[in-house]
Amino acid sequence: MHDHSESARPSRPASLLEGENVLATLEVDLDERLRFAAGRLMLSEQRLIGDGAAWTLRRDLSLRHHDHAGVGTLELHDPDGRLAVWRFTLAQNVQALRLVRVFERLIERLAHAGHAHDDDEDGDPTRCPTCHAPLPPDSDDCEICTRELTTPPSTWVLLRLWRFARPYQWTLLAGFLLTLASTAATLVPPYLTIPLMDDVLIPFQNGRSIDTTHVGMLLGGLLGSGLLAWGLSWARTWLLALVSERIAADLRTTAFDHLLGLSLDYFGAKRTGDLIARIGSETDRISVFLSLHALDFATDVLMLAMTSVILFSINPWLALVTLLPLPFIAWMIHLVRDRLRTGFEKIDRVWGDVTNVLADTIPGIRVVKAFAQESRESRRFHEANQANLAVNDRINKTWSLFSPTVTLLTDIGLLVVWGFGIWQVSRGEITVGVLTAFLAYIGRFYGRLDSMSRIVSVTQKAASGAKRIFDILDHVSNVPEPAQPVRIERLEGAVKLENIAFRYGSRSVIRGMNLDIRPGEMIGLVGHSGSGKSTLVNLICRFYDITDGSIQVDGVDIRRYALSDYRRHIGLVLQEPFLFFGTVAENIAYGRPDATREQIIAAARAAHAHDFILRLPQGYDSVVGERGQGLSGGERQRISIARALLIDPRLLILDEATASVDTETEKEIQKALDNLVQGRTTIAIAHRLSTLRKADRLVVMDRGVVVEVGTHDELMARQGHYFRLYEAQARRTESDDDGESEHDQALLARQIPQPSAHGTN
Repeated sequence: MHDHSESARPSRPASLLEGENVLATLEVDLDERLRFAAGRLMLSEQRLIGDGAAWTLRRDLSLRHHDHAGVGTLELHDPDGRLAVWRFTLAQNVQALRLVRVFERLIERLAHAGHAHDDDEDGDPTRCPTCHAPLPPDSDDCEICTRELTTPPSTWVLLRLWRFARPYQWTLLAGFLLTLASTAATLVPPYLTIPLMDDVLIPFQNGRSIDTTHVGMLLGGLLGSGLLAWGLSWARTWLLALVSERIAADLRTTAFDHLLGLSLDYFGAKRTGDLIARIGSETDRISVFLSLHALDFATDVLMLAMTSVILFSINPWLALVTLLPLPFIAWMIHLVRDRLRTGFEKIDRVWGDVTNVLADTIPGIRVVKAFAQESRESRRFHEANQANLAVNDRINKTWSLFSPTVTLLTDIGLLVVWGFGIWQVSRGEITVGVLTAFLAYIGRFYGRLDSMSRIVSVTQKAASGAKRIFDILDHVSNVPEPAQPVRIERLEGAVKLENIAFRYGSRSVIRGMNLDIRPGEMIGLVGHSGSGKSTLVNLICRFYDITDGSIQVDGVDIRRYALSDYRRHIGLVLQEPFLFFGTVAENIAYGRPDATREQIIAAARAAHAHDFILRLPQGYDSVVGERGQGLSGGERQRISIARALLIDPRLLILDEATASVDTETEKEIQKALDNLVQGRTTIAIAHRLSTLRKADRLVVMDRGVVVEVGTHDELMARQGHYFRLYEAQARRTESDDDGESEHDQALLARQIPQPSAHGTN
């Protein structure tokens, strides 16, 4: 499976080194002769490891991916040529794409490390924050990340749905057999018209008596074939509708589960309404296509094939005349297909814009009304809706010309058949019964042909929807799960940052940061806005991955922990707490759905939330409304603290937890936080520096680096960054207090009557 060049021999053996962290794996299931074989390719932070060989990562290595005829290929190259090749079935393609993405990020990190000084001095090319690819000059749009918006969907993308249809393959086979049988049954009645015309009706006109037994048998055949076709058609429609709904449900579930596994930077580049539209309406469209239109298309194809066989068996020359319109219809379908394909992709995007306005406005309706911006939001929706209307009008212009033209061609074809058939009857080459049966078959043939031409539209719509779904499924998270995760038995909470760095696009947010946090220690992060405090918290939570260095918890790199296992030990209290639509108890127990009512109440008591919860109409069963709009900011914050308390985290993150509340509410929240931080490793960001006096150490950040570390008294004595921050905040507080005092005095002066120049009245 490997062909090594002399310039770069792989290191051996290929077993994992002690402490080596595997970031991605690929199950290689084909050998060099394309026979099924088991193998594995692993990627760690230092090496690419195959079966029996490994290559140390270098800046000049590249990993190339391509696929052809159902076989995927990965090739490892250096400047001298190809070092190794691996082949696999496309069932492993998602794993391969993820491994390539992680490999490219590691190589890019090595490249950054090689000319870090140049980056700091001159700045490297602006890069996409999502995939870190270079951005075009004077543009914020990444060509790679926006490729899904500009690449027209191919109809072949519908074949990828087989991944979801495979579990129901036997049911689908049964549905196909029922379709075959029902189509055959519908072709029986026209054939029975031949003896009815030639053996019954025409002889009767010539004076012969009617054989009632023969007529009864023919009419019974017509009735029986009709009933059989009805029963078979009902069975196959019901069966395939059930399957299509389950395929769509599986697709919807898989897409949502994959979406939940993506990193935060993916959501930062997407609109909520667009994602809702993809997982909601696009899967519904695919379901309708599979249950109705794909079934109709299969029936149409079978009907055309069977009808063509019957027509040629009856009269080959007349059958050839019947097929004359087919080349013209096929040419028209090819002509409009590309226009429809790109048009429906645009329709999906502009419909996402309409959904985005709804997703923005409805949750933010309080802000809309507070600033009296109803007319503005109405105008936004009107503009998005008009754009949607304009795109649909362009598509309908093409489609409205295509469909009637197909109908006209089929009508002309039917007229030609009439003329040619009458000419053959006049020459005695066919009977009237044959012509009648032929015309009956022709009606069905052209009807199905017209139906098949109309399916072009729905097929392109389904292909567009499938592409948008697979764009989600093909996206690889920038925060990958480790291939061999380290299990967490019990977390002590020791956090160590070793020379960590993080870049967001071309901007270096954190660089060269080192910090040791002892278990149970409370650390306060302070600094100006934009100094990197929240970014550091996001890195410790592993919402993003660092670009250099390592973050260790209990001596293990956090990239070696399973994400869900690691985050289960982290309690997060944000400045703007998010509550879900549901009861107070359900929101408190969000991190532990199996918690008992007693545990929920205990957490609420510790968070100083129990008393106000009992004052709600239904207590703990009160519905808080969407995003907790039925509660005040301080009440929502205390519920979020109770939510963090209930999971009993070993690591606690407080991100401006008291920044948006008044002084009295802050006191209540501070009491709750005092209970929350007991015995836990705590990292707190606070807007008011006075709230961090209880911290064991304060870490002062400035422009992504640590500039001071110490207690409040130590830092004040140094009179450095922290001293200046504290003094500036104290002056602002005094200024605010003085302003309030002057304001109060002015109000009091207006309320006390002043003596006039002529004395009091």
